[in-house]
Amino acid sequence: MSLKGVELQIAIPKTFDAGKVADQLQQQNSVNQANAQAASERQLEKNRETVTKSNNTAEAHLTDGERDKEEQERKKREKKEQEQKQAKHPFKGNFVDYSG
Repeated sequence: MSLKGVELQIAIPKTFDAGKVADQLQQQNSVNQANAQAASERQLEKNRETVTKSNNTAEAHLTDGERDKEEQERKKREKKEQEQKQAKHPFKGNFVDYSG
């Protein structure tokens, strides 16, 4: 199947056009992939910030009753620790003279 001169005039430019289209599609795919990766990174960073912000606000949602109860428990704990510190140990801290 041989091509005539007129057919070559039509076929060769179409080949170049097809090559250009294929190259453009390949470039478009790489651009789309880069855009998707950038969007993914932005979403990941946004999620990280959201988690950090929610952790900070989670502690601040105590009601007045919970705050009072927590304060009382803390005072009881401190009082108990203070009593343990003040309790006299039976032999620690006492000087015993063994020289006779």
